[in-house]
Amino acid sequence: MLVKWDRTRTPCLSERATLSKHNSLTAYDMPDTPEDVSRREFMANATLTIGGIIGLVLAVPIVSSLIPTGQGTKGTWSPLTAAEFGDLQKATDKPVKLEFSMKTKDSYLPEQTFEDYVWGIKVDPAKFKAARPDLPAALPFSDGNYDVVNMSFVIMSPICPHLGCRPIWSADANRFQCPCHGSQFNMDGAHLAGPAPRGMDPLPLREQSGVADVMWIRYQSSVPDRVILSYQS
Repeated sequence: MLVKWDRTRTPCLSERATLSKHNSLTAYDMPDTPEDVSRREFMANATLTIGGIIGLVLAVPIVSSLIPTGQGTKGTWSPLTAAEFGDLQKATDKPVKLEFSMKTKDSYLPEQTFEDYVWGIKVDPAKFKAARPDLPAALPFSDGNYDVVNMSFVIMSPICPHLGCRPIWSADANRFQCPCHGSQFNMDGAHLAGPAPRGMDPLPLREQSGVADVMWIRYQSSVPDRVILSYQS
């Protein structure tokens, strides 16, 4: 509402305040010039660009650390205890659960130790070859090739080739049984039933100066071929 007053007289203080309130413009009331709009758009775009660059710089090493290390990475040999190796040597008619400590290290975390296990099986090499025609005599790994059967033993991964669960040895059924989706394997790791696309995966075994070492390998699940994903659990 505009206030009208007689120009022939001097307005009073209240009239001056009203006129000032309605007739003066603040910086927020002033219309934007093209230069103001361009400046704001430039600052907004610059902020988004800088934020994107920072996010990319942070994301690259994080994502890289999550990608499986694959065949280009060296595996780590982990020793079995003398007692476990003795149990494996005495085994005849059932697999032996062999627990071991595995050390892992990446670029961002200090060296860590994990406890894990594998299945050890004492075999007759000729009979095992007949029971596992899907397996060659040797498989490739980071150190070259490893013998599937070594010192008349086979070390089996505890990971189901279907979706990565862990089959359990059933003495009553005389076979490995996966509790997740029902895959079953005989003592030699041959696939008997269920959705697993292949038999159980053998792992490297070696003996040096009376000490038996095993190497952990993580193979890709749900495919018929053995594709190394990593050398970590």
